[in-house]
Amino acid sequence: MTRASEEQGSLAAALPRFSPRRELGRTGFIATQLGIGDLADRKLPLETCVATLRRALDAGLNLVDTAPNYEDGYSEQIVGAALAGRRAGIFLIDKVDHLDRPVRPQVGESLARLKLPMVELFVFHSVSSLEAYERLVLPGGAWQELEACRKDGLCRFVGLSSHDPQVLRAALDRGGADVLMFPVGPYVDPRYTDEILPRAKERGVGSVCFKTFGAGKLLGDCSGYGQPLAERPRGKLSSGGVEAVGALLPRLEVEECVAYTLTQDPDVALLGMSFPNEQDAALQAAARYRPLSPAELGALRTRAEQAVQGKGPCWWNPSA
Repeated sequence: MTRASEEQGSLAAALPRFSPRRELGRTGFIATQLGIGDLADRKLPLETCVATLRRALDAGLNLVDTAPNYEDGYSEQIVGAALAGRRAGIFLIDKVDHLDRPVRPQVGESLARLKLPMVELFVFHSVSSLEAYERLVLPGGAWQELEACRKDGLCRFVGLSSHDPQVLRAALDRGGADVLMFPVGPYVDPRYTDEILPRAKERGVGSVCFKTFGAGKLLGDCSGYGQPLAERPRGKLSSGGVEAVGALLPRLEVEECVAYTLTQDPDVALLGMSFPNEQDAALQAAARYRPLSPAELGALRTRAEQAVQGKGPCWWNPSA
């Protein structure tokens, strides 16, 4: 074992432990409340990234998400290496990124990077317009191609991810998707939580949800996923918001965001866990979670709306 692996392994003992909670839709798989996402940073060596993922697995989490376009395949390499020798009991999600290209070659390339014969779920990635969805499900189209991959044992389930409630509604009405992936968090279009999530539960479709932290906008002065704002006001934070020091933009705490998403009760809340400190914050927040009251949910939505101001578009919230 390398020094990096030893250091990460020693930290794992301090993490809370999670157990499988409930079935992911009708898949038969009993998933943990949290899933592991955002697993790629090319600035870090493969060995370090693998150790970080295994650290989350050691905490009991049993659902892992990846995609080809996460650092141009690096995420899939990390996941494949991390799951070597410990594949059993893990629900692995991968994606078809290019909706206008043949499906089977993309599936084959992903499996080659993973060095695995199959994954549990392939989803069409970011199907974020109704027109794009309708093209996927045309007779002889991409959806049928993915179903053929399932028939040939390359995956067990199929689904899609989307940043558009209309797409998700259409997928639920049509049927055929085993799992849907969509935003749930303090700053998302209310249709995701008020309409899509309960409808998915009624129809036995699994829900794996993201954007708990609003692509990072809710936690810090960034325009999304680690992209700092051109101007970053300075100030002093308190647990309830901003103290009167400087002009720091409003923000939420990790624990508040996690509690909000878990109160909405998706099957799985998929959280970014690329680094041990991110794991520490997310897992400790989940371990301390208690359901929020309607008043508390409303207050967080108000503060989240303030926190995203001036930080660029929130692409997961369609205008129509």
